[in-house]
Amino acid sequence: MRRLSLRGRLSLLVAVAVAVAVAACAIASWFLVRDQLYRELDRRLAAMGGPLAPSGRGYPLPGGPEPDGAAPRDMRRSWELTGALEQCSPAATTTSAQLRPPGPYEIMQLVNSAGGPCTVPNAGSLTVTAADARVARGGSLPAVHDGTGVTADGERVDVRVHTRSFVAADGTRAAVSFALRLDQVEEPLNRLTLALVTVAALGVLASAGTGLLIARASLRPVDELTAVTEHIARTQDLDTRIPAEGADEIARLSRSFNTMTAALAASRDHQQQLIADAGHELRTPLTSLRTNIDLLLRAEASGRELPPGTRHNLMVNVRTQMRELSSLVGDLLELARPEEAEPARETVALHEVAARAVERARPRGPGLTIDARIEPWYVTGDPASLERAVVNLLDNAVKFSPPGGEVAVRLAGGELSVRDHGPGISAEDLPHVFERFWRSPSARSLPGSGLGLSIVDRVVTEGGGKVRLDPAGGGGTVARIWLPGGPERDD
Repeated sequence: MRRLSLRGRLSLLVAVAVAVAVAACAIASWFLVRDQLYRELDRRLAAMGGPLAPSGRGYPLPGGPEPDGAAPRDMRRSWELTGALEQCSPAATTTSAQLRPPGPYEIMQLVNSAGGPCTVPNAGSLTVTAADARVARGGSLPAVHDGTGVTADGERVDVRVHTRSFVAADGTRAAVSFALRLDQVEEPLNRLTLALVTVAALGVLASAGTGLLIARASLRPVDELTAVTEHIARTQDLDTRIPAEGADEIARLSRSFNTMTAALAASRDHQQQLIADAGHELRTPLTSLRTNIDLLLRAEASGRELPPGTRHNLMVNVRTQMRELSSLVGDLLELARPEEAEPARETVALHEVAARAVERARPRGPGLTIDARIEPWYVTGDPASLERAVVNLLDNAVKFSPPGGEVAVRLAGGELSVRDHGPGISAEDLPHVFERFWRSPSARSLPGSGLGLSIVDRVVTEGGGKVRLDPAGGGGTVARIWLPGGPERDD
């Protein structure tokens, strides 16, 4: 089954479903017709038995004169049965010189109270069953069943038997069995079986062909989708789109595929942009490092020592550039971490994280005052990432604060705010502050890579919080972070 194509599987499933339905209908029809034929046969048997009038109740005894020259059929049959019962012999023969069966396909036989057969002249014989014997012993209900018998001309046949009780003129109990050949049922059923099998076979073949046509028409959009995906896999062209019309499953699949390729294209563009921006940012510190190292090497090669002050400044500059490179590489690694590869999440004391970040930021602004007022607040997240985010906010505040200025850090009710008294951010620059490598025109001469706020936004968003920057009253900027949590630890 798995080796078949989807079109072949659909055609096969349609053919199987139709075959099962046709077979079920054919079997049900066969049994309904069979039951109807048997009911009709039983009705005819019951009518053939008719009322049996025993002698002594207004009808003359066998051998006596017939009133008006003709005896009713039920009276004549009573004479025959009474005579047969009187002369009942299990070994009696069923043949006679005058073979005239009582009716078309009819076999008639007596069963005495001992359960033995008593044949009626020219009426054939039947195999007595236990049900027939029970009726002969005094059972009140007739017995109807299938059986075997011998016709008046000696042919052994399958028959339908109807046995009912019979009381002779002398009160002797017996039973009389009437039978019709089952050919009347089996022959129509055989013809019906052949017709049903033929119709079922034609129906299955027709359904297989129809299923193949339906599968081809239904899977045409899938073929188009397959062609587009193969084209994208071959050319890496993520801008290719699949026509999606309608509201069926194929159209939904096409729209979902278009959304997926658009997301992949955007991810690829972001990756390329990240590489380009990272290369641009790395070029400046690397150029500065190469220039300073070349100066030191030329001075050593020429034998002319640099003045101690100049050499010290060069070494400090090299160390500064190395620190910027290390910070930039760390920021790039943080931003390159996949979204699904989430860091370890645990209960974190945000107030302790903020306190450590403040202590790390104090040496970076020796002439600044950092006023920290922190209340307990517990959140769920990665301690290292949260501390890095808070340090990035404090670094920005220290970088843009004037000498001797003040940086206010507040943590209350789940909101952490960092306020500086620097030049602030213009309204047109605010929408871009969280973009990677974006730096305002006034900050491009200052150290930094433009990745700090991007990292803050990512860490806070992963923690289910929000971050925003607003102009502060009286000048400067206030950065606000809100993270869900509580004032007490909830382990």
